[in-house]
Amino acid sequence: MVTIGDVAQAAGVSRSTASYALSGKRTISPEVREKVRQAVEELGYTPNAGARALATSQTRVLGLLGRFLPDEFAPAMLQYILGVTNRARDLGYDTLLVSEEDGYAALTRISDSRMADGFVLLNVAEDDDRLPFLRTARQPGVLIGLPHDTTGVDVFDLDFEATGRVMVDTLSELGHTELILVSQPEHVVQRGGAYVWRLADSARERAAELGITIHTYFGSSTQPAIGDDLHRFLDAHPSATGLLLNNEAAAAALPTVLHQREMSAPRDISVIGRYSDDFARTFSLPYTAIDSAADELGRRAVEQLVARIEHRDAPSTHRVELIPPAIQDRGSIAAPPVHP
Repeated sequence: MVTIGDVAQAAGVSRSTASYALSGKRTISPEVREKVRQAVEELGYTPNAGARALATSQTRVLGLLGRFLPDEFAPAMLQYILGVTNRARDLGYDTLLVSEEDGYAALTRISDSRMADGFVLLNVAEDDDRLPFLRTARQPGVLIGLPHDTTGVDVFDLDFEATGRVMVDTLSELGHTELILVSQPEHVVQRGGAYVWRLADSARERAAELGITIHTYFGSSTQPAIGDDLHRFLDAHPSATGLLLNNEAAAAALPTVLHQREMSAPRDISVIGRYSDDFARTFSLPYTAIDSAADELGRRAVEQLVARIEHRDAPSTHRVELIPPAIQDRGSIAAPPVHP
């Protein structure tokens, strides 16, 4: 196993100088630091995490609290996890994924044991029970998801209100006057998933302003239930010409449903979803969609968290950033069909 002594010998410096060059605890000339970096790269040296934590009071680990809930579509959650872990790795941090349902207990345990330098929270509820502790924890935290009270935390999320308006406006401009909106399961709303009603309420308000009829439904997150749901919604409103999806499971099931009904988009119905570009590629979805910005949210959240970890004297003002919706046209929207 390669040691710090091996790195020092290869770089032609003392063991302590090599250690300081890696930890940054003392000023080392750029030339020496570059020699040490090259030695590390050539030898494949990995610092011992325990020793590094003792020396620097940092673990170089981010705690990612993301619960895999049965009423949410797991592949969609993975897009957010990848966004966080990829950027953390780029910045030299490992990620500790904690998926236990009792997020408060997990957060307190990891914070008290100093297993992580900071936290990223997913599955953020309107009144999230983890936030009171996070606001007082010794480690900083950041949320991907907008709670009711953003005091004392950094928050990044998609602007779901604007997303609902863009969906309705896009189809209204093409001449559609009757739409169906399929949201996440009702259980998501009951436990505080505000993004569901933020989009739905905004879509309803915009539709009312434009004189558009919109039928709103909660859909399942599992197969075959979501397929049955889609058939039921389409059967109930045969004159609807637009379908809005704030439910990844519904988007994944829709190609099969339309095939079974001998329908296609946009010939028979125009479709706009809300999911990430990676999600669309994973399920080969041909539908126009608002990008859920999972990668962008993960990148921004991790960069803000790392800045707080590494610059404790930075201004304490917290950020709340809502990413504006960006629609990606994949050819599933058009003017409504004209029936004789």
